[in-house]
Amino acid sequence: MVINGDVASSLSDLQSYLHQYFDMKSLGKLCYFLGLEISDTVDGIYLSQAKYDSDLISRAGLTDSKTASTPLEADCRLTPLDGTPLKDPTLYRQLVVSLIYLTITRPDIAHVVHIVSQLMTSPHTAHHSTVLRILRYIKGTRLHGLHISTDSLLVLTSYLDADWAGNPTD
Repeated sequence: MVINGDVASSLSDLQSYLHQYFDMKSLGKLCYFLGLEISDTVDGIYLSQAKYDSDLISRAGLTDSKTASTPLEADCRLTPLDGTPLKDPTLYRQLVVSLIYLTITRPDIAHVVHIVSQLMTSPHTAHHSTVLRILRYIKGTRLHGLHISTDSLLVLTSYLDADWAGNPTD
């Protein structure tokens, strides 16, 4: 269980109360949890998945130093039949699922991960190349993450560019 707050006495009271009913101990300040790296900053916290990034890049076998400046090429339109079918789609599927988990701290890759995840039933060579490009982008931006400010108003703003007419699949 992770307990967080800004009033130390309230946190201590809650821990004492829970300790009456459950066998538990405090592990101290939270630094790493389920692949998330948590760091305190002057004005909030910073969440990243740098170790998870590195493990994912190693699993993909990207040992070269090549990086990509964007997660997807401009005007890239993937369709279910691009390239030839992969003989063994297992690695592709593992990488895509891992990328989905990585979007927790990397919203900059959410759109392209959404695209490649739609192609998991029958992945082709072009789809795999796109996943490798995403990983090369991640490789070049490993220090990216989420900064959650204590002064944030927590207002969510989103933008949408729905180009249904440009969808090559349907």
